Amino acid sequence: MDSLFPLLAAIAGYLIGSLSFAVIVSRAMGLSDPRSYGSGNPGATNVLRSGNKAAAILTLVFDALKGYLPVLTVLVWGPRWGLGEGTAALVGLAAFLGHLWPVFFRFQGGKGVATAAGVIFALNPILGVATLATWAIVAWFSRYSSLAAIVAAAFAPMYQLLIWEAGPTALALIIMALLLVWRHQANIKKLMAGTESRLGQKAGAAAHVKPTRNRKKS
Repeated sequence: MDSLFPLLAAIAGYLIGSLSFAVIVSRAMGLSDPRSYGSGNPGATNVLRSGNKAAAILTLVFDALKGYLPVLTVLVWGPRWGLGEGTAALVGLAAFLGHLWPVFFRFQGGKGVATAAGVIFALNPILGVATLATWAIVAWFSRYSSLAAIVAAAFAPMYQLLIWEAGPTALALIIMALLLVWRHQANIKKLMAGTESRLGQKAGAAAHVKPTRNRKKS
């Protein structure tokens, strides 16, 4: 039975990660579905394009918490069940995957920036601060949230390997970084073309996305 605990913890992490708070918060506040405007991505940055800063902040906080709390739970209460750093990293990765492919929302999720940040802060708070600082510096000078996310994602596993050590945490960070950059491939093309939306740009100023069944998210 003990061998099932890591698997059960990972499943729980995935289910928590599958809660798409961009959609949940928008519905609760009477806003349009974030998948129907702007970039079409159910995340805090796109919710901000609705012009409702409160909704964007709530989305950001809850998306981060759904990565942070499952990992913290394992780190605090896991040892009594034989769960250690490896399980904590696995649960964090599972929560991140849940955000990308949420079972409750037809596996159509966001890019995972806030959730990844929550996971990182729980696994290694100092690394979390360093990664957030990297994001903030790039975002401040470029005004591109996507560029900041890509750079921060690339640096997070590098910081871990250079300052701390290789291990389950580093492996989880590498996988999350690769997936996060992959989810931003459309943004990379827009950045290169000079058509990427800047931070705070409203949906009306960005390219409007018409909801279709097979529409790909940017």
